[in-house]
Amino acid sequence: MPKTRQQKQNSLYLSPVITIVIISILSPLSLASQPSKFRRAPRFVGKLSHLTEPPQRQQQQQYRYETRYFEQRLDHFSFADLPTFSQRYLINTDHWVGPNRLGPIFLYCGNEGDIEWFAVNSGFVWDIAPRFGAMLVFPEHRYYGESMPYGSTEVAYQNATTLSYLTAEQALADFAVFITNLKQNLSAEASPVVLFGGSYGGMLAAWMRLKYPHIAIGALASSAPILQFEDIVPPETFYNIVSSDFKRESASCFNTIKESWGELVSVGQKENGLLELTKTFHLCRELNSTEDLADWLESAYSYLAMVDYPYPSDFMMPLPGYPIREVCKKIDNAPDATSILERIFEGVSVYYNYTGDVDCFQLDDDPHGLDGWNWQACTEMVMPMSSSRDKSMFPAYDYNYSSFKEECWNDFNVIPRPRWITTEFGGHDIKSVLKLFGSNIIFSNGLLDPWSGGSVLQNLSETIVALVTEEGAHHLDLRPSTNEDPDWLKKQRETEIKLIEDWIDNYYRGKKATFNM
Repeated sequence: MPKTRQQKQNSLYLSPVITIVIISILSPLSLASQPSKFRRAPRFVGKLSHLTEPPQRQQQQQYRYETRYFEQRLDHFSFADLPTFSQRYLINTDHWVGPNRLGPIFLYCGNEGDIEWFAVNSGFVWDIAPRFGAMLVFPEHRYYGESMPYGSTEVAYQNATTLSYLTAEQALADFAVFITNLKQNLSAEASPVVLFGGSYGGMLAAWMRLKYPHIAIGALASSAPILQFEDIVPPETFYNIVSSDFKRESASCFNTIKESWGELVSVGQKENGLLELTKTFHLCRELNSTEDLADWLESAYSYLAMVDYPYPSDFMMPLPGYPIREVCKKIDNAPDATSILERIFEGVSVYYNYTGDVDCFQLDDDPHGLDGWNWQACTEMVMPMSSSRDKSMFPAYDYNYSSFKEECWNDFNVIPRPRWITTEFGGHDIKSVLKLFGSNIIFSNGLLDPWSGGSVLQNLSETIVALVTEEGAHHLDLRPSTNEDPDWLKKQRETEIKLIEDWIDNYYRGKKATFNM
């Protein structure tokens, strides 16, 4: 039997106290070949966290932590007698200077996936913990990993009633209750808490700082698209940035990809066309529709834009430095007789099979798509997306809320609330609003990251700052430091460290003044 990509990837099952090594990933996407067709928005990093392989490179990082569990309320906002659940968290106190010296606590806001995967892919917080004498804690997001209400995924994901407690508000309340309890148990009530997060976790870090300023003194929100809601940013922004990343490497590569969608449909409509596409793209099973293949290709292009890092990485899977450049070389430099779709296959193989170990490809590891993030996207995390006719290399389509609402009803029997996030956390006129009451948030973004278009890219005040790098990609600053880090990345991290130092120093000065009184 040929080896599939899924058979070559290992799920992460780690024992309670362990030294581990890992890599990371990002978010899937979805388009189709016809403008009127409903498409889900791109996905964040946790989607493939259970499929990650051990790293191949020598630049491996080992992190020690203890796994513990905390009993959480199912609903923080009612007094109903509901069952509790066990929230998993990871903790490391190797460098913590303790409560008597007000040792800081660094809390990573868990994303939509296994917390162990996020912990070992957030090397920056591990790198700086000794410098600050900090404790590290990684609480897991409810309904993901092992932090499953009702005791199992099957029951928790059973229907709209059991899923109704999967919200960003409940997750933030989990983090707030957890860290308050932990500090009390350690007699560390006076220790300052600094929040960290990337992607959806970055959004949570920023929102938690705004909603619970008495619990955390500051937040580093990396690649956090908190403005990707309603009409705050144009819906075509995400795919325009992906397309721009390819076009900056090669206009002919951009044009080949843009032309390939029509060719894909044309071949698929021929007699035995789906079988021909199955062979061209080395699929393990015969293709059911061209749309499935289009989704697979579009996912690769969007992931490549997110992880267009300046050095080789294993973040999603083994990739060379500046992987889009390598994809375009494969597409552009194929022999003259190579067809458009054969060129496309050679290009995406850089993403799906850079090591050359995979013999055939499965298009979808989650054929039903009914996971936690789809629920969140169908309820409150409603991010409008479209693809423009001129600037995008993807098939053009407009955002269609009616189709989106119908799909969510069919999947979950829920109606989305597209204005709830901006009602709960804000977003409109954010500079004027946060100038009045917000403080101590770093929004870090790399402009190669397509999610950067929905994030904060300019300073909002003296203490709510935007750190923007032209060559950066998806939360690159949270990755562990390496010998291959470019100078601009080193400078960015040093700026982040200096800002965090200022937050903590100001906190200590305030405490000292209080004691002197």
